[in-house]
Amino acid sequence: MITVTFYKEKELRLGVKTDKGILDIEAAIVKLSKLDDIPISVGELISKGETGKQALEKLVDGVYQEDSLFYSEDSLVFGPCVPEPQKIICVGLNYKKHADECNMDYPSTPLLFSKFNNTLAGHRTEIPLPETSSQVDYEAELAIVIGKQARDVRKEEALSYVYGYCNANDVSARDLQFKTSQWLLGKSCDGFSPTGPYLVSAEEVGNPNNLRIRSIVNGEVRQDSNTSDMIFFCDEIVSYISEHMTLYPGDLILTGTPEGVIVGYPEEKRVWLKDGDEVTIEIEKLGCLTNTLRKINK
Repeated sequence: MITVTFYKEKELRLGVKTDKGILDIEAAIVKLSKLDDIPISVGELISKGETGKQALEKLVDGVYQEDSLFYSEDSLVFGPCVPEPQKIICVGLNYKKHADECNMDYPSTPLLFSKFNNTLAGHRTEIPLPETSSQVDYEAELAIVIGKQARDVRKEEALSYVYGYCNANDVSARDLQFKTSQWLLGKSCDGFSPTGPYLVSAEEVGNPNNLRIRSIVNGEVRQDSNTSDMIFFCDEIVSYISEHMTLYPGDLILTGTPEGVIVGYPEEKRVWLKDGDEVTIEIEKLGCLTNTLRKINK
């Protein structure tokens, strides 16, 4: 199943992607006067798991002839595809060629840091350039969305705890990131974690450890790799994190970025993101996430 969130009358709605467009779930429920066990939010969908997906599939079938309930994607104002994660956990330095370009040793265990919900943004949302930074960078990342509570999960079972996956851009202010030994400041500016446009359930994706991943800046391909270059694969990451903290439905895990980020260029060739730059993150089976960087005048 492929879902989105979008704004309608200033409220965030759940939508299902179909070959007719995006179905407005809340409007479809009203049309059928059917309320029982149908998830109306991303959180409810993830928590209900297979039951929730089946309920939405039946709803789609029941209103398929109602053209007014389906919207073109171009007409939508997207929200973050997972709008209310309890945790946003990120893995740093998790691609071999990225570590190589940064002249850094491969980590012996996953290098973890966190972001907060203020960083979440949707597809086509403008991302504000912070006044306190002049070195803003992009990072194409595969994001894991946890589907059920996980604690001390074995690697062999870890992917069964995953609801699905989405594109993410771990936008990073490098001058703030490396101002101290802690990366948090440079990772947690407003809008620095756009996700989407789609949340794609795990069965639609298959093996997450073999997906092409790219970033494109103003039409120029900057990153072009595959998740097979990860140092720690998705099952290892989920298992490792679950050894140290409980993961809950809807938690987001950003799994690292491949080579090609600005900070990996020779210093004399670094041209940091600026006002008006358009960044697209494209991952196989997950669509394209596009955002524009914007200087905010106060």
